[in-house]
Amino acid sequence: MTASTVSASIVEALEAIEGLDVLTNPDSTSAYAHDRSVWAAYDVPAAVVRPRTTEEVRAVVAACVGTGTPLVTRGAGTGLSGGANATADAVVVSMERMDQILEVDVEHRLARVQPGVVNDDFRAALVEHGLWYPPDPASSPWSTIGGNVATNAGGMCCVKYGVTGDYVRELEVVTGTAEVVRLGRRTAKGVAGYDLRGLVVGSEGTLGVVTEVVLALRPLPPSATTVIGNFDSLEDAGRAVALIGASGISPSVLELVDRGCLEAVDEWKHMGLSNDADTVLIGRTDAPGELAVHETKELIRCFEEAGATFTAASEDEQESEALYAARRFAFPAMERKGVVLTEDICVPLARVADVLGQVRDIGRAHDVMVANIAHAGDGNLHPLLVTPPGDEAAGVRARAAFDEILRVALEAGGTVTGEHGIGLLKRAGLGQELSPAVAQMHHSVKAALDPHGILNPGKALPI
Repeated sequence: MTASTVSASIVEALEAIEGLDVLTNPDSTSAYAHDRSVWAAYDVPAAVVRPRTTEEVRAVVAACVGTGTPLVTRGAGTGLSGGANATADAVVVSMERMDQILEVDVEHRLARVQPGVVNDDFRAALVEHGLWYPPDPASSPWSTIGGNVATNAGGMCCVKYGVTGDYVRELEVVTGTAEVVRLGRRTAKGVAGYDLRGLVVGSEGTLGVVTEVVLALRPLPPSATTVIGNFDSLEDAGRAVALIGASGISPSVLELVDRGCLEAVDEWKHMGLSNDADTVLIGRTDAPGELAVHETKELIRCFEEAGATFTAASEDEQESEALYAARRFAFPAMERKGVVLTEDICVPLARVADVLGQVRDIGRAHDVMVANIAHAGDGNLHPLLVTPPGDEAAGVRARAAFDEILRVALEAGGTVTGEHGIGLLKRAGLGQELSPAVAQMHHSVKAALDPHGILNPGKALPI
C-alpha cells in the first residue's frame, strides 16, 4: 500500500473506535508534531488521538498493528531530545485526557495515577495527605507523570531522593501486540521474574504505552535551608562539588549556575547576581533538627575551602526561596537570548570541575555561546548552547560542539544523557557509549516486545 492509502486506512480504523477523540486536520495535528528539542526532525502526523481509557489505547494500538502504522505516545511535549516527534505517517497518542489521580493510599504511601497527570498538580494534591512525590524535573509545572516515566526524569531533588524510576512500583502497559499487562508490584520488595517494570521505565515509548502508574510516596520533608556560594570560576565551583561529595552529607539540592546564565537572569529579572560571581552554587538541606545545622555548616565549609568569595545561608523559608530563584529562572532566561540546544551529560563528581572547563573551551573553539546549569550534586551537567534565530552557520557550529561535549563526557567515564533521554538527538552518542554486543541486546529487546515495529520507531536505540 502507498503512504496515502495507509493513512486513509488508519484514520478509518481510528474513527471506528467508539468514543475515541480523533484529530486529522493539519491545523490541529501540527500542534502535536514535536517536543521542545532543537534540530530533531519531525513532520505533521497522519492523526492525533486523545484517549480517556486503557481500552481506547488498546484499540488504537490494535489499529496501528493492523495497518502497520507508527505510533508515537506523547505527554505534554516538554521533552528535549525529540522523543515525541512525529512522522507524516504516524498516529500520535496524546495522553492529555488520561489525567486522573485514581487512588491515594495513605497507609502504604502509594498513589495510582493516569499518565497525563501533571507533575506539580500531583505533588500539590498530595500535600493535603501529608505526602510528597520527590522527582521534580524543571518542567514539572507542565510535564506529566507518563512523560517522566518515559525518560526516567530526575530533577533538582534527585541528588538525595533519586529519579522517577525509584518511585515506580507498578505499571499498566499496552504492549506492541495490543495486550494490556501489569508490570511490577505494590510491595516494597519483589524479585519474582525479570524486572520488566524497570525495562519500560526510560524506554521512551518504544516498548509499550503506559496507561497507569503506581508510585511510592514519602512524608512531607521539613522546611529547607538554602546555602549560596559565589565563585570566581567554574573550576572552583566544581572543586566544591567534589568536596561535598566526599564530605558524607546528603544535601537535598546542589545546583550550579554559571555567568552566562546569571547575566541572562539579571537582564530579565534585575537580580544583580552577575555583579559578584562568575559561578554560583546553590545547596539545600532539608534534614531535621541539628542535622540540618551540621549540613549547613558543611556546605559553607566546602564552599569556602574550594575558594568561594561569598557564602550565605537562608534564615527563613522566604529567604530560602529567594536564594533559590536564580536556578529556577536560568533556563527560561537563556531561551530569551536565542535558540537553545540543551545538553544532558552526567559525569563522576570527581570529574565535574575538569569537564566544566572542557565544555567552556569547546564553546570558545566553535564560537558558540555555552552557558551552564547543572544538577551538580550528582554530576548531571546541562550546558546550554545558544545561537541566534535563523543563523544556520551558528547552528552547524553548535551541533559540532554538542557532539564534542558528548565525547568529553564519555572520556570522563560518564554518559550522554542523565535524564532527558536519547530520543532522536543522541542515538549516535548512545552508539558510542554502548559496546556492539550491548547495542545488539537493545535491538533484540525492542524486536521481542514490539514485533511489528510500530512503537515510536527510530527513537531511543543506538546507531
